[in-house]
Amino acid sequence: MKKRIVIKLGTGVLATPAGQSLDKAQFARLAAEIAALQKDGWSCILVSSAAIAAGVRVMKMGKRPDDLPGKQACAAAGQPELMRLYSTSFKKHKLAVAQLLLTHGDIDSLMHRENARNTLDRLIERGLIPIINENDSVAVEELRFGDNDRLSAEVSVLVQAHHLLILTSVDGLLDFEGRRVPEVRELASAFRFVRPEKGEESTGGMMTKLEAVRKAGAAGIPSHILDGRIAGRMKAALAGKDVGTAFIAARGAGRHR
Repeated sequence: MKKRIVIKLGTGVLATPAGQSLDKAQFARLAAEIAALQKDGWSCILVSSAAIAAGVRVMKMGKRPDDLPGKQACAAAGQPELMRLYSTSFKKHKLAVAQLLLTHGDIDSLMHRENARNTLDRLIERGLIPIINENDSVAVEELRFGDNDRLSAEVSVLVQAHHLLILTSVDGLLDFEGRRVPEVRELASAFRFVRPEKGEESTGGMMTKLEAVRKAGAAGIPSHILDGRIAGRMKAALAGKDVGTAFIAARGAGRHR
C-alpha cells in the first residue's frame, strides 16, 4: 500500500501578492512536483486554500473583502475556478482530481467522518488526487482562525497519513534572530518563537500551523513546515534532507497503517 501524505497549500503559496487572483505558474510547478511524488509511490491528499483569492477576480473586486459575507461570497465564486486550475494543471500529468468540501462538523460527526474516510480511501485507491477545502461559503471557523491549517491536521489523522507537509510563504519556523529552526522535537519550546504578524491574504499564521503540527504529532504523524514558493522542497523533506522545519512525532504516539 502506498504511503499517504497530506499537503496543505496556503493562500500565500497559491495566490498572487495581496491574494487577488491565483498564480497559474505556481499551480503548474506544484502539480508537476506532486505528480512526481505520486509516481514515486506516495498517495497525495491536498488541503487547499485560495478559493477567496480566486473569487476576488471572478467577482471583479479591487481587493479582498474584510466582512464575513463578502469572504463567503468570494469563496463560493472562487471555488470552481480553483478546482478548474487544479484539474487542468494535473491533467497535463495524466492525473485526475476530486473535490471534497468539509466543515469541522463533518470531522466531529462519527457518521460524517466515516463517510469522508471511505470516500477518500476509494479516491486514493483509484489514483485520484483528493483536493479538500473548508466549506467557506457556509462555515466560519477557518475564515476567522486558521486558513485550513487545523483542517490539514484533522485530515491527516482521518486518513492515517505518514506525513503532513504544510506549505507556506516562509522557510519554516524562525527563531528570534530570524534564523530557520531546522528540527523540533519538543513542540512546547517552538511556540515561543511565534510572531503575531502574517500575510495580508492569510488567516492563520505560525500559531495555527504549530497547533496543526501538535495535533498530527499526537497521532504519530511527523510534519514539515516548508516554503511553498521554492521548488523541490516537498521531495527533499520526504527524503530527510535539511529543508524547512521538521517536527518529529513523539514515539509511541498514535497508530499508523
